[in-house]
Amino acid sequence: MLLGKEQKLFTFAFVIKRYFPIVQWLPNYKKSYLSGDISAGITVGVMLIPQGMAYALIAGLPPVYGLYAALVPNLLYAFTGSSRKLAVGPVALDSLIVASSLAAMKLATIENYISMALFLALLVGTIQLVMGFFRMGFLANFLSRPVVSGFTSAAALVIAVSQLKHLFGLELDSQGTLETFTAVVQNLERTNFYDLSIGIGAIVVILGIKKLHRKLPAAMFVVILSIIGIHLFMVNETDVHILGTVPQGLPGFVLPKIDTSQLVVVFPTALALAFIAFAEAMTIAKAMEEKSNKRHTRPNQELRALGFSNIAGSFFQSFPVNAGLSRTAVNVDEGAKTGLASIISAGVVGLTLLFLTPFFYYLPKSVLGAIILVAVYGLIDVKYPKLLFKQQKDEFVLLVVTFLTTLLIGISQGIIFGVLFSLVFLVYRISKPHFAVLGKIKGMEYFKNVNRFGEDVEVHDEILMLRFDAQLFFANVHYFSRTLMKEVEKKGPLLKYVILNAEPVNYLDDTAAKQLQTLVLQLNERGIIFKLAGAIGPIRDMLKKSGLVDIIGQGNIYVRTAEAYADSLKKVERTALQEKVSLQHRQ
Repeated sequence: MLLGKEQKLFTFAFVIKRYFPIVQWLPNYKKSYLSGDISAGITVGVMLIPQGMAYALIAGLPPVYGLYAALVPNLLYAFTGSSRKLAVGPVALDSLIVASSLAAMKLATIENYISMALFLALLVGTIQLVMGFFRMGFLANFLSRPVVSGFTSAAALVIAVSQLKHLFGLELDSQGTLETFTAVVQNLERTNFYDLSIGIGAIVVILGIKKLHRKLPAAMFVVILSIIGIHLFMVNETDVHILGTVPQGLPGFVLPKIDTSQLVVVFPTALALAFIAFAEAMTIAKAMEEKSNKRHTRPNQELRALGFSNIAGSFFQSFPVNAGLSRTAVNVDEGAKTGLASIISAGVVGLTLLFLTPFFYYLPKSVLGAIILVAVYGLIDVKYPKLLFKQQKDEFVLLVVTFLTTLLIGISQGIIFGVLFSLVFLVYRISKPHFAVLGKIKGMEYFKNVNRFGEDVEVHDEILMLRFDAQLFFANVHYFSRTLMKEVEKKGPLLKYVILNAEPVNYLDDTAAKQLQTLVLQLNERGIIFKLAGAIGPIRDMLKKSGLVDIIGQGNIYVRTAEAYADSLKKVERTALQEKVSLQHRQ
């Protein structure tokens, strides 16, 4: 009985440690970590205040919701996140996806809009949590770098265009990137030059401070400076577009309203957002861990942690959140060692909500627009597309397709099309893998591609050696057969032997086995002997089960390509051991 209780306690402790990593690092917390965690926590907390309000504007929400999104989710992640460096909260990209999806729903009132944003956070969190418990962290591997680069650069431009109306002081209801940009150009004569001057000034000051020292809280400095300036010198409150009243106090507990009629409409966006947020968080976490060479991040736990954060946040008036690249970078630079830094940054946001929100009344919207424009500028990557254009034309096309789809059609469509095109390219490559005609390097036992080594290889009219660099299955076996027969035709009537180097072939399905049987018989009818060399264990098993061993002939299956080649030039007797190794298979 006692052993049973101990076993239960052990299992319970294991589960707690698995799902709440804070239980692992908190008991081992070192005093030396404290200064770095405090410094990072305060700095990131200060960053979160202007960024949170700015990203709420991107999402189409009142600025205070950005502070709500920086509070509870950040706190929850500190307890559940496996990464000890990620800084969770509102981010520009996710905010834009929220705005684009909710704008398309044409909700009647701002209350309905806010309610749907909270419901979206609940739905995103639920999807992430389910994915985490079903161990679906591997799905992030389907977001290739060209897709991420094209998507991120386009999204940065979409975000930048969405903030032009704040920079120019224009009140526009337009939707879509091109529509918004066109509306801004058409309404330039209505530009509010107070807003424009303040916005450009804020950009210059932020860039100047960052040039002096990149760790300085430039955004917060500009916010404070602009609030003081507007409060002291603005004569007429209509001259500058300001935030106005920002609600004071911590967010109250609310139950997100589940609108089943809108569930079908919002679910695809929630699914895309859950997937994008996780992939983005894992990319950031891996990048930071490579710098420190300390690895704690577990993909499935990250899914669960983001899920917990979004679900809990939705009950405290938060829209969907994710790990922020700039804040995480600052977190690492300031010396964060554990999740205590996130707890402290959440504390800074909480104190701001309790005591400081009245001071944001005079904050110009153009300053928040300027903060966003500076932040997204760093997301636009020009070097990588240039590199791809020189080295990988097909992946460059993938990047461009993702970029244009995101920019011209929509954020959600961009990532979905990007992933789909990635899969199309993957299927295309699998269906037409590399196929090489081999020749023996003169004086050596190396067999290399004749197109690469030219005169350095031996070529015999009676022997055709081939290498197929992929698994052989239903999707590519017809390509394999056509290519092989083309090479047979090129060799002409003197051809006696076809040798397949099967070392790169790691899988053979039933369809391919049947097609291979037909191919061997066709060659035999033409007086050509098919030889197989270097097959690995699982392939030999399939050869035996499918009856291919008998069709090819036991004497035509070899351990090495060199043996098959030598035997074709001049019949060489094989030892009993060589015979056994070449034909070994599971019974």
